[in-house]
Amino acid sequence: MANPEASALAKIDPRSLAIPVSLASVWIFFAAMNPQFLSARNLSMLMIELSVTATLAVGMLLIIVPGHIDLSAGSGVGLLGGVAAVLTTKGQVPASLALGVALGLGMILWATMGLAIVRLKIQAFIITLGGLLIFKGLFWLVIRSSTVPVLGSESSNLYSMLTTWYLPPRWGIMAWLIVVIALAWSTLRNRRTRSRALMRIESKEEMILRLLVIGQALLLVVLVCNLYRGIPLPLIILISLAAVADWLTRNTPFGRYLYAIGGNEQAASACGVPVDRTILTAFVIMGGIVALTGFMQTSYAGASTTTVGELMELDAIAACVIGGASLRGGRGTVLGAILGALIMASLLNGMTLQAVTPEIKLMIRGAVLVVAVVMDVRLRRKGA
Repeated sequence: MANPEASALAKIDPRSLAIPVSLASVWIFFAAMNPQFLSARNLSMLMIELSVTATLAVGMLLIIVPGHIDLSAGSGVGLLGGVAAVLTTKGQVPASLALGVALGLGMILWATMGLAIVRLKIQAFIITLGGLLIFKGLFWLVIRSSTVPVLGSESSNLYSMLTTWYLPPRWGIMAWLIVVIALAWSTLRNRRTRSRALMRIESKEEMILRLLVIGQALLLVVLVCNLYRGIPLPLIILISLAAVADWLTRNTPFGRYLYAIGGNEQAASACGVPVDRTILTAFVIMGGIVALTGFMQTSYAGASTTTVGELMELDAIAACVIGGASLRGGRGTVLGAILGALIMASLLNGMTLQAVTPEIKLMIRGAVLVVAVVMDVRLRRKGA
């Protein structure tokens, strides 16, 4: 009798091993250079850095899949985080209200860009490039090109705790169990739905293997985090956002529309897909995610400064492409974007531990982005 796990492993596309191999290589290299890289404290900090980068990457995925791009995300991260910081610190506005105002502002700004793209038929590259410059200028005006702290005042406690609160270790395993049960239930429900619709479904062996791998990976993360202070709040936020985004892209008409538009916009429109509404919705969601990323990034930095969010849009784009998304649209997954973000976060974390100079960091980030795009082009030419 054939071994089910061996059968499932035999069906795995060798290209899907590229990310795990790359990630393992990065971790082995930095661990050899500095043993502190694998310490519980540093890995916990890495989870926070991953959460910030991956949150923005998940939003970027919703823009890339239908064939668009967002170059304004990094400036938006700084602007919206800065707006909330100024309201809480200088305006004495309750943190919850300040965060809500900044969140609403982000959705309005990105809705405006989305409207310009779908109504004026201007490429997203141009609109968001303009947004990058406008938001950067507004950001500097809002904080007056100075440092606005989010720590130390009673009104900003909720803001600062975004990256300083941890789920106690005693609750970590319980949280892991709940997530695994929810994942298994969602997977089985999706499998039944696709089966009724006569859509292609993965084999039981593939499904079980995938659930085992994800479950064991999450358990390892929980155990490592529990060695320090527990599961950081940003990681909980990322997992929640990823679950919602994965459900949207895999199990809703909105998700199917995104992939259809990215595959062939003209054909999708001819088939009745509401192209303009779908793209606009993706940009509105992106605005909310940019705001959320801005809150976490500013909280992690402890203050809003002129450098918050700088080049983060490139890290998010690189994470999506490394994770298998195509810059021409039609391809990409939430899990892939998160794994790509983990590679980017690991590189930045490891370079920081090694005290790599800022100019070298920029060169390496640029090289990673170029390699990711080259990989995308090569896969597309091969008909991947």
